[in-house]
Amino acid sequence: MAALSGASALAPLEGVAAAAANTTAKTAVFQVRGFSCPTCAVGLDTMFSRTKGIVSSHSTYPEGKVSVRFDPETIGVAQVRAVITDAGFTIAGEQLS
Repeated sequence: MAALSGASALAPLEGVAAAAANTTAKTAVFQVRGFSCPTCAVGLDTMFSRTKGIVSSHSTYPEGKVSVRFDPETIGVAQVRAVITDAGFTIAGEQLS
């Protein structure tokens, strides 16, 4: 019997965890002020990618729209807001679903 490599043995488990997070995930869409270039949007998405409990994020310049999908059992919407404001941006509007 061939031994399983670490990556292939873990891949199904990672998929299960991602699927579980997606079923309970909530989405918040923010209107953000302060993006002065596309790098601002990319930088904010990078910050979200490093934040535990964030499933995905998509920020757009020049629209200043930030869509964040997050696991509410791991991170709250107040912490999601804090990522935005701690990066130096202002939240002008918000919609949670």
